[in-house]
Amino acid sequence: MTTSDMVRELCEKMNISISELARRIGQSPQNFNKKLQRGTVSVKEMIEIANVLGILFEQGFTLPDGQSIKIYSNKYGG
Repeated sequence: MTTSDMVRELCEKMNISISELARRIGQSPQNFNKKLQRGTVSVKEMIEIANVLGILFEQGFTLPDGQSIKIYSNKYGG
């Protein structure tokens, strides 16, 4: 699943349009749609999305020994 697929599925589950999400993160719907089409939504933008929707975003790596390196949004939009 691509980042763009994740954003689209998130919008569906949160019952919000892509255009409304774009406005909430301070972008024009046209610009944000282009980013989704190109697959260039950044980690910073994913964190912004999580924060405006009041949800948690995390991304990371898990090493063979179980250690992990992760990026989190501020927990649940806070």
